[in-house]
Amino acid sequence: MPHPTDIADNTSPGAAQRSSLSVALVGSGGAGVMTAGNILLEAAATAGYYALMTRSSGPQIRGGEAAAMIRIATHPVECMDDRFHVLAGVDWENVHRFAAEISLAPDGVIVGDPGRGEAPLVFSRSGAAFEPLPLARIAKEISGGRANMVLLGYLAALLGLPEDALRQATASLLGKRPAALEASLVALAAGREAAPAAARLVLEPALAGPAARWLVTGNEATGLGAIVGGVRFVAAYPITPATELLEWLSPALASVGGVLVQAEDELASINMIIGSSFGGVPALTATSGPGLALMTESLGLAVAAEIPLVVVDVMRVGPSTGIPTKSEQGDLNIALCGLHGDAPHLVLAPNGVADCLQTAQWAVALAEALQAPAIVLADQFLGQARAVVDSPRDPRLYGKRLCAAVGSKDYQRYELTADGVSAMAIPGTVGAAYTADGLEHSERGTPSSQAADHVAQLGKRRRKLELHDYGALWADIEGAGEFAVVTFGSSTGPVREALARLPGHIPPIRLVSLRLLAPLPRDRLSEALAGVHKLLVIEQNESGQLFHYLRGVADLPPESSSLRKPGGQQFNPGEIAQHLIEWSGT
Repeated sequence: MPHPTDIADNTSPGAAQRSSLSVALVGSGGAGVMTAGNILLEAAATAGYYALMTRSSGPQIRGGEAAAMIRIATHPVECMDDRFHVLAGVDWENVHRFAAEISLAPDGVIVGDPGRGEAPLVFSRSGAAFEPLPLARIAKEISGGRANMVLLGYLAALLGLPEDALRQATASLLGKRPAALEASLVALAAGREAAPAAARLVLEPALAGPAARWLVTGNEATGLGAIVGGVRFVAAYPITPATELLEWLSPALASVGGVLVQAEDELASINMIIGSSFGGVPALTATSGPGLALMTESLGLAVAAEIPLVVVDVMRVGPSTGIPTKSEQGDLNIALCGLHGDAPHLVLAPNGVADCLQTAQWAVALAEALQAPAIVLADQFLGQARAVVDSPRDPRLYGKRLCAAVGSKDYQRYELTADGVSAMAIPGTVGAAYTADGLEHSERGTPSSQAADHVAQLGKRRRKLELHDYGALWADIEGAGEFAVVTFGSSTGPVREALARLPGHIPPIRLVSLRLLAPLPRDRLSEALAGVHKLLVIEQNESGQLFHYLRGVADLPPESSSLRKPGGQQFNPGEIAQHLIEWSGT
């Protein structure tokens, strides 16, 4: 039985051309690593390739070590590969801290300035060859020259990327700074001239793809999905890694007549969007785990008062401050169960960068139609990853709020309807005034301490979520067989690639990637798992939160088990593939 990394594309030494190449650019704060990484990513897109860039950094507010990790491929990519083919250092300051995240292929290349010392032993002992490049000297010979641009030109030549694509990408990023652009173009040319005459690592030619591709982050896609879905008010307090979502939304909302307010804290932001939605304007806030923890009491208010809203939680490593710059799927428990009392609400999770658009739009639609809060669980990997993706289709998911008409006769805001959804009046609607607060209430909204009213309203709030037809979007289901893997969010990419590597080596395995986590469509999950005798749940947290949740609310096959690991380091396809080989007994 071959090892998964041997099954994978491009990992065996001596391949003439590769369908996927992975590069890690590293350096200290201010060295321009992220700038160079973004230009390389855009150059790959311009040349017709798919690509993905993630980033890693130390815990410092300013400065510190930084890494831009880029995968370029002829096919769509949703995760990093098992190993990197190139480690390129502007300098080596604290680079050893990335050792667990940057595993080098034995036929890889380490590029660095010999004047800045050697790469840490943890990298050089991988077997990768060291290629010296006098970055400081070359940059010094250029007026305004930067070492990161010299290194970028060298890398493009090493990978066989077209010079025109690199120049075009550089102009796209630096075009508003003519002096910096001119110096950078000279530095790129100098770096290319210093590279070997023949490309050392060669990408296969880019295949003709769809007419349009997007270069987008998950946070940007989430923001666009929210706006397309109808959100016109956002209130939020900046927090890593959700801040870029807010930065993108601020001008985008203004362009469609919406407003973004930076609140003084998370408590203010959740209450502001409750007020906006109560007034008839669909609203959203974005945060991470610590902020979600502060919002739970007000989310309970939104459940009790049946006020639609969306909270995007871009998860990071916890608990408490945790590791703000690393990804983890550890907020599932609080998203599902963090509200006190019986408080039915929606929990959704995108399973890829492009899917952030569809999931955010669907969350707005569901919140509005069901008059309930929706929590969207993205994470640092999805939110901050920048990817070349096929143009996402517009799913046309628009939720229409059931509103009370002017002059409604005998209006009852919380009427006990068959489907649990009752008309919601906009403040000022003649004949439809009502009280909305966190107290239990009668159908009219009058506060009540009667058990009968409590039981009736509990059933109403539960019923409207359970009876709704969520259609096919609740999960992505791929493949067939008596074995199955269930996962969610950013774990989907490496699972999908691991399964793609293994046909012919293990029995067929079906994949179920959950998009709707609460309320869980149990009947549909049972249908999706019909005939499955052995189940594996894969997730990025230490305690197996999804596994235990599914065991508690669904009928799983008797032979069900869990593969999980905490965040800080993402799953790669090879380790999942290896586990699947052992798990399947082949």
